[in-house]
Amino acid sequence: MLKEFKQFISQGNVLDLAVGVIIAGAFGKITTALVDGIIMPIVGIFLGGIDFKSLVVEVGSAKIMYGSFIQTVVDFLVVAYVVFLIVKAANKVGVAKKEA
Repeated sequence: MLKEFKQFISQGNVLDLAVGVIIAGAFGKITTALVDGIIMPIVGIFLGGIDFKSLVVEVGSAKIMYGSFIQTVVDFLVVAYVVFLIVKAANKVGVAKKEA
């Protein structure tokens, strides 16, 4: 079983996957910094400084923090759009690998 594991772990696609996961983690941090530090403050200016995270409904003694959910959805959409723009730009300059 150890021999099979060594063979599995040394295959190219496992190593490629590991490199992809590591690069994705680093790219995720870059994208998050871009969105949180640059794009969301600009979006906040256009929205008049609305802080979605403060939107709460109280039902009895429970607080339903639906604003936090809205903020997370907005963050996701902005991150997805930024990644789309980066991939589109990379494809335009020929950085991305094209499959035949």
